[in-house]
This record gives sequence, structure tokens and C-alpha cells, in this order.
Amino acid sequence: MHTPSLSSATGQPPQKGSLILGDHLLTGVSLPAMVLHQKVIEHNIAWMQHFADHHHAHLAPHGKTTMMPALFSRQIEAGAWGITLATAPQCAAAFAHGVKRLLMANQLIGQANMALVAQMIEDGLDFYCTVDHADNVRALNDFFAARGQQLQVLIELGVADGRCGVRDGEALSALVEVIRQAPALRLAGIEGYEGMIGGDSALEDVRAYGARLVETVRHLHDSGVLATPAPIVTASGSKWFDLIAEAFDQAELREHYTPVLRPGCYVAHDHRLYREAMEAVSERRPELEGTLEPALEVFAQVQSLPEPGLAIVAMGKRDISCDPDLPMALRLYRDGALVREVSGWQVVHIMDQHTFLRVPEEADIQIEDVIAFGASHPCLTFDKWRQGLWVDDDLAVTAVEPTFF
Repeated sequence: MHTPSLSSATGQPPQKGSLILGDHLLTGVSLPAMVLHQKVIEHNIAWMQHFADHHHAHLAPHGKTTMMPALFSRQIEAGAWGITLATAPQCAAAFAHGVKRLLMANQLIGQANMALVAQMIEDGLDFYCTVDHADNVRALNDFFAARGQQLQVLIELGVADGRCGVRDGEALSALVEVIRQAPALRLAGIEGYEGMIGGDSALEDVRAYGARLVETVRHLHDSGVLATPAPIVTASGSKWFDLIAEAFDQAELREHYTPVLRPGCYVAHDHRLYREAMEAVSERRPELEGTLEPALEVFAQVQSLPEPGLAIVAMGKRDISCDPDLPMALRLYRDGALVREVSGWQVVHIMDQHTFLRVPEEADIQIEDVIAFGASHPCLTFDKWRQGLWVDDDLAVTAVEPTFF
């Protein structure tokens, strides 16, 4: 008897080997479903790894985007130096699935979180986190000293009106001095995040920030305060990764430092926010071969046609991102086959489990038709699902991979 897939909010994800493997997405799977096009995923992983290698940088993809260990494994197999994450529980999930080096691009706060990390370090994890305040440094030192451990930390260099991070040289120097007096901490380098930089001068400001990161790690290295022979300098989200790679691509850094890029959304890419960012990268770097491609879609069925020009789709905020953009209808399927790509069909409203789709009044659309939707910002689609369905070019399910949010 056929065992259907589970949707986003019910039950436990099927295990590999379930009867769902080999089923056709359009005829054998309970929809809606989060779908990953396997060839595109493989292409994106290879493309970004090649980009990092070409710029003599290491790659530590930000895993918070997907929280899918199957993707972490593929990224590491392709050559990634490690995986970046945002929280201690995220790190625990990745470590439990075999990731041996983690960069937590965030401050480690709270004794319960410190305990999680301490246990992973004891069990062999190569772990780094960021610091930006003396109080946090002292709390970390007290906790890890009491356990007889050392914690590797990176000073976060912030930007005005940004998130975390020291803002200026005076604050940096003061924090370095506090770390000097914290024997349980090993200062391993500098971390930053340029994604908060915007405005009319964003290009120049991101380039300046990349140069500031490099200048800062060199200064710390020259002053003898870094506790590692190859200090880390790391930044890069998925929007400005080319500019950070450009700042890090220097012979001195390659020889004496560990430059690390941390984009995360590239693995699934998207249909607007990061697609537009990638178009800008290609304009800045016309010599690049190929491009990133959207791999993530949500497939859902037409549930109701209550009035001319309006279709209600059985998909909602619990299934797909609506921030910063509403979902985009891409293709229409019927009876297990592609009917056509669609244009001019516009999502105008989305509720918990209903999407309002405006279509031309003369559009050929029927109840139970399947529509593939794209989204902006893949992070906010992945976190709605306990599993992702990997499909081949024929939309046969090749894998069912769990997420661990």
C-alpha cells in the first residue's frame, strides 16, 4: 500500500528507504511539499566551492539556511572547510550528524548553551564563536576555565547601525585587553558580517569593510595577541560574497592567514532576492562562468476557484516564505504532466494555509491542478518543513531529507 509523504506540520519525516522514494512528485506525494531539484543543488554547491577555491579562500557555508545535514555533508564532501551556524542547538544538530568543524557566527551566551558547546568540544569538535563585549568574555572564561577547557573565539567587527560587533578601534583594543586576561579563551582571528550594509554607497562601503577586516586581523597578528599560527579572517553572506572574496584574495593572507567565506543561501538560491543579487554579481564580474540557479520550490494544489480570476491554493505561510516578497507562481501541472510555465499570475494575499492567486479570467486552470511556486529568502521556507523532497529532472523523488530546526 502506498505511503504518502508527510506535509510540513504533521508527523515525523519518512526515513530513507520509505516507499516514497521513486514516487512521482505530482501523483504519489501529498502536497504541499518543499522540493529541492537535485541537479541544481549539486550545481550550486560545485559553483560556490569553485568560486572560493579560485579566490584562495576557505568555504564555511552558513547552515542556518537549510538545517539539513544531508546538504552539510555534500558541501563538506565538495571541499568546504567547515559549516557556519547561528546557535548552540544548531551546532549540536550538525555535530550529531558528523560535522567536525563549526563556526558559530554569533556570541555564545547563557550557561546552558555554553554547556552544550563544552560537551561538543570535549567530544572532539573544532569550534569557534564570536565575542564583542567584555562581560561575555569574562562569563565565557569563568565557565570554560572551571571545566579545564579552552574556547576559540573571534572578535566580531561590527558596522554602524548593524547588528553585533565592536564599532571602533578603541572598543577593539579594550576587548583585546580583556581577552588577554582570560586564559580559557584563545583569540583565533576576526569575524564580520557585511550584509547589513546598504544605501547608495553600498558597494564602496562593503569594499571598505572588507579592507577593514583584513587590516584588523593583520594588526592583531603583528601585535602578538592571536593564539593561532594561521589566524582566521571571515565574513560574507550571499549578497556581497564576491566583494569579500576580492578583499581576502591576497598573497599574504593565503600564506599566513585562514580566509573564510560564509554564504549560506547560495545552496538553494531563490527566485527574487538572491537571484537579483547574483545578477549584480555577474554584472560586477563578467568573467565568471555560469551562475547560481534556484533549486527550491514549493508544489501545491489548486483548492478552490470561487470567482473568475481568483484561485485559492492549498499553501500558506506555514509552507513558504512571504518575506521579503510574496511567493511567485512558476509552472502549472495537470494529470502528472507539465502544462506550461505561467506569467502574470500574481499572489496577492497569503494566510496560514491559503494562498490567493490572481489569474486571467480566461486562464485554463482547474481544481487539483499543481502549481510550482518560487520564493525569496530560502531560510524562511526551509524552517517551515521537517523534510525536503529531492527530485530528479522527471520529478521522481530521489531522497527524503530531514531538517533540524
